[in-house]
Amino acid sequence: MKKSLKIMTIALLSILLVVVSAGCYAAISFQTAKEKSESKLSNKNKGFTGDEQTSDKELTVMIVGNDSRDDDEDQGRSDTLMVAHYDGKTKQPKLISIMRDSYVTFPDGGQDKINAAYAYGGAQMTKDVLKTNFDLPINYYVVMDFKEFSDIIDELYPKGVTIDSEKDINLDGVDILKGKQTLHGNSLLQYARFRMDEEGDFGRIRRQQQVMDALVAQSKDLIPIWELPQVAGKMVGKIDTNVPTSLLIDLAKDFLSGKVNPLKSLSVPVQGSWNFNDYTESGSVIEIDEQQNAEAIKNFMKDN
Repeated sequence: MKKSLKIMTIALLSILLVVVSAGCYAAISFQTAKEKSESKLSNKNKGFTGDEQTSDKELTVMIVGNDSRDDDEDQGRSDTLMVAHYDGKTKQPKLISIMRDSYVTFPDGGQDKINAAYAYGGAQMTKDVLKTNFDLPINYYVVMDFKEFSDIIDELYPKGVTIDSEKDINLDGVDILKGKQTLHGNSLLQYARFRMDEEGDFGRIRRQQQVMDALVAQSKDLIPIWELPQVAGKMVGKIDTNVPTSLLIDLAKDFLSGKVNPLKSLSVPVQGSWNFNDYTESGSVIEIDEQQNAEAIKNFMKDN
């Protein structure tokens, strides 16, 4: 009896040692990778105050894609604005894509394109505009530029991402042919950015959602889970975000498990809720019915 107890004690201690060692290895790997990456924390977003989570199983993250190239005449404006919602209980990811030229009301009562919010007041102003127009609560933010997106895709999906391209596309020296193919970081970025056709931003939003859908659907083919701490460290070092590291890793574990449901998407403005207008101080805009779109977002967020 004593011998059995001794064996059991040794076994439990061994398991505990393995768990502690794995935890230490993960923490060191994460921190080392983070320190080697260039920190992207922005003074512009340090004062961000997110809404409290209604549940520790649900979160809503505002994603801002910032085209910060020197030749961009609208430098500092958001090129892409999305809101991602994830319910950890139902394993349901959702994505709201908001067109950059949507003409919205700012907290001071003025109006402008929604992509101007980031230039005026960073992540906080963008969050406030989403709240003012759509009553949309935001817990956290992520801001990244084109290069960061491309690098992260190559880190997480080293074998590339399979996409069925809608059409032949050429943008920034990248040629993508119509049909099913595997795209890596920069090519996937150009596919998601393209809007130089008759559909403009409407087609681009659809392709961005197609890309996000592919990323979720193929997330089970991500890096091995033991590489997650190191890659997570690199990501946190490259992007500007206030999402807690522990939460990022927990989310990644869900997606790596392959048990996450297919992505549900919504484009704003919704059909029948907008008109073009060329006679504003902001130039050509998409005028929207704020109440109709707020209601559509509310119903989308409730639907499981």
